[in-house]
Amino acid sequence: MAILENIMQDYSVGHVAIIPDGNRRWAKERSLFPWLGHKEGITAYEKVIDRALELNIFCVSFWGMSVDNIKKRPAAEVEFLLKAFSKALLDALENPRLKENDVRISIVGEWRSLFPKKLVETGERLIKETKDRKKHVMNLMLCYDGKTEMTRAFEAAVASDKPFTSPKEYLWTRDLPPVDLVIRTGGDSHLSAGFMMWDTADAQLYFTEKLWPDFTPDDFEGAIKDFKSRERRFGA
Repeated sequence: MAILENIMQDYSVGHVAIIPDGNRRWAKERSLFPWLGHKEGITAYEKVIDRALELNIFCVSFWGMSVDNIKKRPAAEVEFLLKAFSKALLDALENPRLKENDVRISIVGEWRSLFPKKLVETGERLIKETKDRKKHVMNLMLCYDGKTEMTRAFEAAVASDKPFTSPKEYLWTRDLPPVDLVIRTGGDSHLSAGFMMWDTADAQLYFTEKLWPDFTPDDFEGAIKDFKSRERRFGA
């Protein structure tokens, strides 16, 4: 981690995590099917990632789907989401901007056990083909639940024969720096499902009323400027 902390000095912000709330409400306000809100949400995500690269942010973690989303949402909505994720991952494989900016793709969560086999294979391929990239990280959180992540970390620690130092070394996000800023859209001023509970321990929080599909790259840059204007005292 010391090496990672030294690398962070070269970036404007180390780690931004996004909870993109409001896709379904955006669609409902327009009398559209819920999945059309998700479609617009993916477009918003792609634009925000481009701006994050322009702003020289090392890592962006994006919560794309919780376990409850895949288990409790209507079948037609889940089917669309899985197809949309499949297309997005395939597009990322061919995206020249991600390659030019040396972006590594990380995918965390229980997606391997809950996604269809073909989609899992696409995700594994994306991870493999970008694993040696080092300048930026795009961390996708799919079938993710923070409480499950922490539970799995302690289970792994108990099963390990190494001396225990910190849960961090057993987390799905073990190779990522602590979160500096959490952005949540959609007007609800809270976290959910133990979202990255260890990594966000010292994070600043930014809430906006805007629904995620309406959240623009300029809105994202505004959140970053707001964050950089704050004084972080870390208990001092």
